[in-house]
Amino acid sequence: MDAFQQFLKTFFDWQAMGDVVPQMLTVGLPNTLILAAASAVLGSILGLVLAVMGISRNAAPRWIARIYTDIFRGLPAILVIVVIGIGLGPIIRQTTGITSPFPLAIFALTLMAAAYIGEIFRSGIQSVDKGQLEASRALGFSYTSSMVLVVIPQGIRRVLPALVNQLIALIKDSSLIYLLGVTTGQREIYRVANDYAANSGNMSPLIAAGLLYLCLTIPLTHLVNFMDKRMREGKAAKVEPDEAAALVGKGA
Repeated sequence: MDAFQQFLKTFFDWQAMGDVVPQMLTVGLPNTLILAAASAVLGSILGLVLAVMGISRNAAPRWIARIYTDIFRGLPAILVIVVIGIGLGPIIRQTTGITSPFPLAIFALTLMAAAYIGEIFRSGIQSVDKGQLEASRALGFSYTSSMVLVVIPQGIRRVLPALVNQLIALIKDSSLIYLLGVTTGQREIYRVANDYAANSGNMSPLIAAGLLYLCLTIPLTHLVNFMDKRMREGKAAKVEPDEAAALVGKGA
């Protein structure tokens, strides 16, 4: 019984959780969302460029996109963040005067996200029927216009669920920014909880952080499932009531 009480005290101390939650919501959550959203937007832009390069008729862009993708999909996230954040940190501070680790953290997350998002976009674009491109060309569109106005929009729409999955991964990977050293106001969710856990010797703040991450990722996961089902099955047809259907064809 004593062991069970100790287990509850170590992992489910509600007082310790209550102490850390305000800081996680006011400091950690906004910083986590900034890191994830910024890297998702920039990663999508760079990923789209890589996707277009990957399907180019020219061999050089295809090889560049392939080499980039292989490198950044094969490296661990922690390695990229540490090498870029700590390696380039002194240079950035000396040349720009920027001391915040956020720009370099976003840069590192963007490089990794672009490698995955580029492959997502490429698969979506290549899944579009070739007839779409041929039909647009027959209407007088150039190859570039056909790709930009017809093929690429359809490809992006098909991979929206996979893009949301990548956003979930970025939310989790943002916790690695703590390795770059952050001030009190720059801490993300994990760092806020870890500081409280280190000061109290209790794991409950980390459990609270895990619950907050789940509150962010689980709704997004269900959104992915909903989007995937909606895109596969389409919008459900509206069924008219029998009474309304019975009036069809009747006179006034």
